[in-house]
Amino acid sequence: MRTYLDFEKPVAEIEAKIEELAALAEASGADAISQGVELSRLKSKAENQLAAIYAKLDPWQKTQVARHPDRPRFRDYVASLVTDFIELSGDRNYGEDAAILGGTGKFLGRPVLVIGHEKGRTTQERLKHNFGMARPEGYRKAVRLMDLAERFSLPVVSFVDTAGAYPGIGAEERGQGEAIARSTERCLTLGVPMVAVIAGEGGSGGAIAIAAANTVLMLEHSVYSVISPEGAASILYKKKGDEEPRSDRVKEVAASLKITAQDLLELKVIDGIVKEPVGGAHREPAAAIAAVGAAVAQALDKLTPKTETELRTHRRERFLAIGRFDAEHGASA
Repeated sequence: MRTYLDFEKPVAEIEAKIEELAALAEASGADAISQGVELSRLKSKAENQLAAIYAKLDPWQKTQVARHPDRPRFRDYVASLVTDFIELSGDRNYGEDAAILGGTGKFLGRPVLVIGHEKGRTTQERLKHNFGMARPEGYRKAVRLMDLAERFSLPVVSFVDTAGAYPGIGAEERGQGEAIARSTERCLTLGVPMVAVIAGEGGSGGAIAIAAANTVLMLEHSVYSVISPEGAASILYKKKGDEEPRSDRVKEVAASLKITAQDLLELKVIDGIVKEPVGGAHREPAAAIAAVGAAVAQALDKLTPKTETELRTHRRERFLAIGRFDAEHGASA
C-alpha cells in the first residue's frame, strides 16, 4: 500500500478513484472500452497533478520527501548496483553498529568499497539499524573500511541517509564526537577517489563523517543540513510549556537553512544533483537507483586518473573553498 504525504492528498484521491473504478469494472464486467477511456483520463490527471505538485515543493516538503519510508535504502542501492558484495562488520574495538554498513564489491563492474547509512524499512529493521543513527563504533568501522580501501587502492562510494549521529549517553561515553571527527578526517586524507551521495537525509556531523568526499552528489529531493528544521525551530522559537515549535515556524526555518539540493548546488556545497522520477524516488525506486549509478560512475571516471596527492589536494581545496571569504565581493570564493 502506497504511503502519501500530506501535500500529496489531491493525487491520493484521484488514485483511490482509479483503484475503485478498476475494481468495480472487474466485478461488474463493464464495457472494456469505456472503462479504459475513463481509467486513462484519471491516470493522466493524476500524473499531471503529481508533476505540478513536485515542480514547486518548498524546503519543508522536500524534507518530508527525503524522509519518506519507501525511499530507496542503502541495501537497495547495493542490491541493484553492486555485485560480489562482501559485507565487513565490526570496528575491532567495541562492537558492530548496524546503522552504518559497508563492504567491498563491484560497482557497475568497477571494484570499490561502499559505505552507507541503513535506516531499515520494517519496524524490526529500523530498531536493528537504530533508524540510521550511528554510534561511535559505526564511525570507527567506517574508518577501518576506508583504511582498507586505501590499502588496496579501491575507490570509496558512500550513501548518506541519517537524521544525525545517535545522541545517547552510551554513545557520548564511548567518544561520539571524536569518532565523527576521525571519520571526517579519514575521508579528507584518503589517497583514493571518493564519491558521496546524499540519498535522503543528510543530518549534521553524522552525515559529513562519511560525506567529506571529492565529489558530493544529492538526489533532487534530498536534504543536507547541520541541524533538522524541527531542531532549529525548537532552539529559536519554542516557548516555555510548548511541546513542539509551531509548524509555520518549522517551515520558515527549513527555508532559511538552505537545505535543499538546489540551494546547496548554488552555494557550491555539493557538486551535482541527481534527478528523481516525478513524484520522488519512492515512486520509482529502480529508475532513481539507476540514475544514481550513472552519476556515480561518471564522477569516478573523472577522479580515477588523479594521483593520490592530486586527490587529497582536490578534496582539501574543495572544502576550504566553502568557507573561504572573498573580501572584494563579500561572498565565499
